[in-house]
Formats: sequence, structure tokens, C-alpha cells
Amino acid sequence: MQPRHRTGNRKGGLRRLAVLCAAFAVLMVPAAARAQAKLDARYTASLAGIPIGAGNWVVNIGEDRYSAVVNGGTSGLLKAFAGATGSGLIQGRVVNGAFAPATYLVSTTSRKKTETIRIALAAGGVKDFSIEPEEDPNPDRIPVTEAHKRGVIDPMTASLLRVAGNGDPLGPPACQGSTAIFDGRMRYELRLAYKRMAAVKAEKGYQGPAVVCGVYFTPVAGYVPDRAAIKYLAAQRDMEVWFAPIAGTRVLVPFKVTIPTPLGTGMLEATEFVVSATVAQGTSRTH
Repeated sequence: MQPRHRTGNRKGGLRRLAVLCAAFAVLMVPAAARAQAKLDARYTASLAGIPIGAGNWVVNIGEDRYSAVVNGGTSGLLKAFAGATGSGLIQGRVVNGAFAPATYLVSTTSRKKTETIRIALAAGGVKDFSIEPEEDPNPDRIPVTEAHKRGVIDPMTASLLRVAGNGDPLGPPACQGSTAIFDGRMRYELRLAYKRMAAVKAEKGYQGPAVVCGVYFTPVAGYVPDRAAIKYLAAQRDMEVWFAPIAGTRVLVPFKVTIPTPLGTGMLEATEFVVSATVAQGTSRTH
């Protein structure tokens, strides 16, 4: 996935950004251990206002387990030049209101190859991982050590935002802290910072307030320092994620993501954002 030339670096950076965007949009967690919920969402991706792709996310939350499936692909002009599709799966447990991811699987297919990344997680770290087909070692890549694989979560789990406390979860406190992530190839951190409040409206499902957070990317290991895409991402100060609430929980999920690129603003935005919640007593609600 890492490109070899400067132009390819930019394209590779856009692909990595797309993966991060997709990861943001996949998961949610219930506010209480007994809550059960399902999110059906559809997103469209655009670059400089031109549609380039679409995807759907289905998330299921049980009393003590969660899973999510994502599927998407390029469209329009981008498909004509670089058609690609991808799918992802995450499975794990909910322990004391927190995620305990167990299995992460992502597969991407382009005209040149199909790549599959698998990660097994346990006890807050990476137990095992693989990339198929195997890659030739790159001596310029900063090695990922055993220490880098501890205290991390996968990109899909990193997409959720659970706000502590008893007040309204939509507000400045939601955009605090950083998350350590390992995606099977690279170890990096994403830090959030509050920017403003905004209003969003899906064609189907949620409409209402969203909290807008700035997102800041810091590579740690598993990357080539001289790659233009990495330098560009690390220097960005205008990436944003618009978080919308999962009704009945203290969880926020990305509704919209904007990322400046050398080719124009990249955007991922929900067109459908429908939550169905089922409580222990069997009452169901759709939002």
C-alpha cells in the first residue's frame, strides 16, 4: 500500500486517509452493559466536491459483545482510473463499559492486488497480526517493536467516542484525549481537540447537533519518515470529525469527516444514520 514515487505518495496518502475515515465511522458502544443497539449507516465520499465512493456500515451491540461490518468502494471518475473495493470486520467484548477488541480483519482489492490484514488482540494489546501477501522488508521503515503493540486498539474500535459523566455528551469535553492505534502496518496516534458545535441532517435518520473536533495525526512506528504522504498528514491542522450521538447512550459516532488534500477537500458524510435500540425489557426504538 505504501507508494514508491512522489505522485504515488500523495495517492497512497489519500488511500490511508480513506481507511482512517472509514475506521472512524464503523463502531459504537452502549452506555450501559445491558443496552443493545444496531446502527445502519451509509456514507458517501467526495474529493473537491466530486463523488468518489460510497460505503455502508452495520454495527451490532449485544449485552457483552459487539461486532461491525463495513463495505465500500470507489465510484465515478476515480473508479475509472483506480477502481477499488474494501470490506472490514471487528469483533470483541464490552467489559465494564469499555471495548475489548478481539478480532480485526480488513481486505482491499484493486486492479493490481488484493491485500488482507488480520489482527488478534487481547488484554489491551496485539497478540498476533499478518498481512497477506507478505511484503518485502523496507530498511527505511521505522520498526514496530513489542512495546508499540501494547496499549493499543484497532482503527475500527478507535472510531467510537464515549463521553464520561452524566451531562450532555455533545460538547467540548467530548473532544479530549488521544488514542493509540495499530492498523497491522503502522502504529500511530490520533488526538482530538474541540472546535465548535454544528448542525447535521441525514437524508434518512438523525438530524440535530454535532460536536466538531479537530484531528491531529502523529506517526510512531511502521512508516517511512521521508514519505511525502506521512509528512503531509502529520503537518495537517485542519482535519475535522463531526460527531453525532447514538440516541440513548453516551456514545458519539462520526457523521462527517473533512480532510484537506493536495487535490482539494476530501469528505466522508453520512446520508443515512439510523439507530435501533433494544433495552433489556424488550422495548425497541428507531432513531
